[in-house]
Parts: sequence; C-alpha cells; structure tokens
Amino acid sequence: MRILLAEYAMGIGLEGTLLLEGKAMLSTLANSFSRLGHDVTYLTAESRLKCGKDVISDESTFTEKLEETAKENDAALVIGPDELLGNLTDIIENKTVNLGCSPESVRLCADKLTCTKILKSNSIAVPEIINNYSKGNYVIKPRFGCASEGVRLKPAEKTDDRIDEYIATEYIEGEHLSVSMICGQKSLPLSLNRQLINIKKENDGTFFDYKGNQVPYKADFEKEAFDTAKKTVEALGCNGYVGIDIVYGDKTYVVDVNPRPTTAIFGLVRTLGCEIGDLLLMNMFGELPESVELNGECSFTKDDIEDII
Repeated sequence: MRILLAEYAMGIGLEGTLLLEGKAMLSTLANSFSRLGHDVTYLTAESRLKCGKDVISDESTFTEKLEETAKENDAALVIGPDELLGNLTDIIENKTVNLGCSPESVRLCADKLTCTKILKSNSIAVPEIINNYSKGNYVIKPRFGCASEGVRLKPAEKTDDRIDEYIATEYIEGEHLSVSMICGQKSLPLSLNRQLINIKKENDGTFFDYKGNQVPYKADFEKEAFDTAKKTVEALGCNGYVGIDIVYGDKTYVVDVNPRPTTAIFGLVRTLGCEIGDLLLMNMFGELPESVELNGECSFTKDDIEDII
C-alpha cells in the first residue's frame, strides 16, 4: 500500500523539543510501515527520515501539500496539535482512508472541558471541574492544548486572569501514567506506561513537564486501567492509536485523551512483539488480535530521542 504520514512540527519546520518528539513519532511509524513492505511518503520542511519519500512543505503550504499528497495514497495518518488536528484530519478523510480518529472525535478530545463532561456522563472517573477557587489546590490547563504544555498546580487564592481560556480541576494525588491503545474495530490495549514528569516550582504555580516514559509499566491495577481506557475511547468514538493519560490514586482517573500517536510509541515499538503499522492497518482493513505481547522494558527521555533518531 501507499501510506502518507504527516506530522505538523516536521511539516512546518518547528524546532526544539516539538520537532524531536514529532520526528520520533513519524520515524517510528515510517520504519514500521516500511518493514512491512509499504511505500511511505511523509511531509517535511527540512528534517529527513531514514526511510520513505519526502515531500517538502512549510507553514504556508502544509495543508495544501497534505491535500495534494493524500489523494495519491491509499491511506494516511496525520499528527498535530489537538486544536488543529480536527481540520487536518478533515483534509485526509476527504481524500483517502484515515488511519486515525475521525475529525468529530478529535474535536471532542481536544476540548478538555467537553471531553471531561462526556467522560463523567459515562461514569468514567475524572478530576472534578472546579468553579469555586476559595480553598485548596487545583490543576489549571489550557482548554485546548497538548500533553503537559501549560499544565500547572495553583493554590486557590491565586486565580487566573484568563480563566475562561482554561479548565480548572481538582488535584488528584497519584501516579502519572498513560495507556497506549488501538481502537475502532474493537479496543486493544497495548501497554500501560509510566510518565516521567519533572515538577518545577515558579512564581505562577507548580508546572508539570513531561520528560519521557517507561514502557511498559507493570502494576497490579493494569486491568482496571485498561478497562477504564476502553470505556474512554468508546465514549469518545476514537479510532486508531490513542493515548489516554491517567492518574492512579484511589482508582483510575482519566486526565487527558490524545486522539493520535503519542511520544510513548517510541518506547512501545521497542517492546511490542508485532509491528505497530500492522495493527493500524488491521484495525481498518482486517481483524485485530485479542491481545499483544510485550518483551522487556524501554525507558527513555527526550534527550534519548535526540541521540537515536
């Protein structure tokens, strides 16, 4: 098959950590599809992968190149900031087979306020939305945003001048984890992962900074985490590779849903007993297995990614 892969940071020529993580995800997927014998095309402003055919794009031409290239391929997967991903997914879904979430599902996941309300209505544990800042600590994060970007812990007496642009929730003490999953045809958990989080105290609060992952993470509550992740993707109508961020305290709390491949995929493929590309294609064109096998463990940080890709 001819498969198009597009990642926003690479496609418009961003720099720094966003480019490193984007290239790691794109390289992981391109390598997998190439090992399976598929022809891979990818968009890039400058960085090159070790396999696949590059199509040059930049910030002004990314959507145009995405549309042009999508119609020349049998299937496509686009990765981008959650607030932009719905429109980018619209483009490929109108031109070819979309291997990821639908635009509608992406938009539900991207809106953290709406997403939280939907999960709660489906009896899925989520941190309570806070409207009264009179006491205690709360977590504040952009209503539309990626991963740990802009997420911070603040005391109640320090309210935010732009609170309408954010969602504030109760702070849950526990382990910061994620579940990697393929879903759509059915829900297939791949791994429970431990997130390596750096906590930084600044004047505007305590910030949570994602540094890497341990994949997989063995825990006696793994089945509970997987069951919660399954209910989550079903409630939001997700498809393809999805990363569900959770905090495990007295139970499994869902704190964010990423309707796209996440950086954890970099460690996952190094332990997965099959090709991630094969699972994505089986989800759309075949039948997913009942389970997957993981061998060993991979712990990595963003610095490790830079040394390997």
